[in-house]
Amino acid sequence: MLLLFFAAGAAAQDKVTREMFAYAGRQREFFLYVPDTVRSDSPAPLLVALHGSGRDGASLVNPWKGLARKEGIIVVGPNAFDKAMWDFKTEGPDFFEALVNAISAKHPVDSRRMYLFGHSAGAIQSLMIGLLEAEYFAAVAVHAGALPKESWDLIDHADRKIPMAIWVGTNDRFFPLAAVSATKTALEAKGIPVHVRPISNHDHNYYQRSGDVNLEAWTFLKAFKLDSEPKFKRYETK
Repeated sequence: MLLLFFAAGAAAQDKVTREMFAYAGRQREFFLYVPDTVRSDSPAPLLVALHGSGRDGASLVNPWKGLARKEGIIVVGPNAFDKAMWDFKTEGPDFFEALVNAISAKHPVDSRRMYLFGHSAGAIQSLMIGLLEAEYFAAVAVHAGALPKESWDLIDHADRKIPMAIWVGTNDRFFPLAAVSATKTALEAKGIPVHVRPISNHDHNYYQRSGDVNLEAWTFLKAFKLDSEPKFKRYETK
C-alpha cells in the first residue's frame, strides 16, 4: 500500500503544470515541466520553448518531457497573448526576463544554462530574442524558422556571438531551405555561428519528428554555457 501511494505521488509530481505569472498588469499563462529528478541543491538548465501559430505552450513542453526527464531539464512553454503570433508589444525581452524570474523564484535554475527553442512563429521569436538578449541566453535552437529580412538589423544588437541552430525540412513550404540559408548568411556575416540541419523529405510538421529534432537540438544546446552570470539588456519601448 505504501509503495503504491509513493508511486502515485511521484507520478503526480512528474507532470506538466499550467501556471500563471504577472507581467505588464496581466496574468500570463505558461506550461511548466520540472522533472522529479531535479534537486533543489543542484541547479538545472532551463529551456524556454515557444509554440507555433494557433498552439499553446503545452504543445512544445509535452514533446520535450521524456528527454527533459532523462537530462534533468526544466522546460517552460509560455503562451503568446495572441496565439496566432508572437508580438514584441506583448512578448518583448522584458516578458522573457519576467518569465525566467518567475521560474527561478520557485525552482533551481542554472542561470548560465538558459536556452531558447521554438517552432515556426516561435522559431522566429526565439531567433530575435536570442539576438537581443545574447548575454542572457546561452544558445538558441529552432525548428522550421528563419529571420525575416526586415528584422536583420536586430543582428547588430547581439553583444555576444550567441550560437544558433536551425532544423528545417527540405519540403517545408513555409520556411524553404533558401530562406534559412539566407538567414545563416546574414548571421554569419556578423560573426554569429549558425548550424543548419536540413531534414530530407520532411515538411513543416515538427510533431511528426519532435523526438529526433529535440534530441539533436539538446545535443547542440547543452554544449554551450555562459562564461559569467547572465546580463539582461533593457530596451526602450515605444
